[in-house]
Amino acid sequence: MNLLPARLNHSLLQPFTVALSAVLILGAVIASAAPAQSAGRRLTVYVAGDSTASIYDSTLAPRTGWGQALPVFAGPQVTIQDQALSGASSKSFVDLGRLKTILSTISRGDYLLISFGHNDAKTDAERHTDPYTTYQDYLLRYITGARQRGAQPILVTSVERRRFDAAGHARLSHGEYPEAMRQLGASEAVPVVDLTTLSRDHWEMLGSERTKDVFLWLDPLQHPNYPDGVQDNTHFQAHGAIEVARLIAQDLQRQKLMPAGTLVGLNRPVPDNAITWPTTHPVS
Repeated sequence: MNLLPARLNHSLLQPFTVALSAVLILGAVIASAAPAQSAGRRLTVYVAGDSTASIYDSTLAPRTGWGQALPVFAGPQVTIQDQALSGASSKSFVDLGRLKTILSTISRGDYLLISFGHNDAKTDAERHTDPYTTYQDYLLRYITGARQRGAQPILVTSVERRRFDAAGHARLSHGEYPEAMRQLGASEAVPVVDLTTLSRDHWEMLGSERTKDVFLWLDPLQHPNYPDGVQDNTHFQAHGAIEVARLIAQDLQRQKLMPAGTLVGLNRPVPDNAITWPTTHPVS
């Protein structure tokens, strides 16, 4: 039903027409400025880290990094770009150009997980950093680079090694590096996933014997890649990498650091064969 008078002067409608046009234009501007994710854009989660997070090829299976396992929890519009490098420290990763590679493709709406510390404590000049000086200085390069490109940096303290004291309690082994990262996160307003504490608590719950199923412990002839067996208290087999990735994903979700649907199925059982090992290493 037409509620306007039949002979309403056209000039009286003009202000309404102009106002309606302004509203429509403003709406279009707001829509074009909205985050890319709202239009269904794939977002990428980058991983910068060391051997505990890196990808391993089929010649080293079942050795697996938590960054290699993270895709099992990725939502359908999410890509995990694991650039972690075995043996890297926060310093050597930069010096080798790995951070530059990430920053050349990371973009607005993406995420950068930054996890170093295992090798920063090494004494060689190529990798060593001091916790409250050069370590924080190098981490700040990752934070600044990501922010300059509109991406969100997230610090991840080092995953704990498999070390137990005489009483059977899981020990801390990374000295001051985790606390230095926590303090940097607080001072720079960067979210922190305290994987050091999360993993140590998990090892404590599992105990010394059951953690052998998490780390790369294999009997002789148990796997063709390790005919003499292996007892590695730093790196993971598939099951362990999946569980460490789960700890990280659950904490990211708990802190609401990523959009809903970025990480999914965090409480479901994940079989070891969900991991794929490439025939050649993707990061040389």
